[in-house]
Amino acid sequence: MKHLIAIVGLCFLAACATRPEDFGREPGMTPVGSGVAVEREPLPHLFKGSGPAAANSTWSNASADLFTSPRARQVGDIVTVNIQIDDKAEFENASDRSRRSSINAGLDYAFSFKGWNSDGTADAGINSSSDSKGQGTIDRSEKLRLSVAAIVNEVLPNGNVVISGSQEVRVNFEVRVLNIAGIVRPRDISPKNTISYDKIAEARVSYGGRGRLMEVQQPAYGQQLFDVVTPF
Repeated sequence: MKHLIAIVGLCFLAACATRPEDFGREPGMTPVGSGVAVEREPLPHLFKGSGPAAANSTWSNASADLFTSPRARQVGDIVTVNIQIDDKAEFENASDRSRRSSINAGLDYAFSFKGWNSDGTADAGINSSSDSKGQGTIDRSEKLRLSVAAIVNEVLPNGNVVISGSQEVRVNFEVRVLNIAGIVRPRDISPKNTISYDKIAEARVSYGGRGRLMEVQQPAYGQQLFDVVTPF
């Protein structure tokens, strides 16, 4: 009996999409600074550092933008990323193939030998046909306009910087989360210390949320587990 009660209790817990710590309160927010560290694979050894400056030379790659306003280029500097995604993709493919073939053959023969006669007719025919039709349609549209401040957390040997940033907005019981990460070339940053997301290499943009509405939109844990283990 105790085992049956435990199993039933686990089933009820699995069917609940709300985390126990969020019962009766708004969803918690992650601590400040948790979005600074970028989770990424080690970069290949393709970035070469600049050569040493000549003796008594005042020139260096860091001073290439000497006559512009300061831009983010050192670890800890902040840069504003403008995200303006307005993508639309529409594809439609159709194919129609048909092939038919027909072969007919006829044979008449007559045979006579010492008063024994024989004749006959033979016919043979082969028919074949094949048809193939295919059609596919893709219609996708995405629009996203946001701005987020990111932090430089690594400077590569060639001067490019790795940035990452996060932003959370909580309204009542719903939290919207925006994450951005990627590699930036410092001179692509505008004099206003802003950069467009389409100039970020290896860009990773994540916009989602968590809270009561998201919990309702997602299937319960029990349903997700059933979808994983069911063979049909």
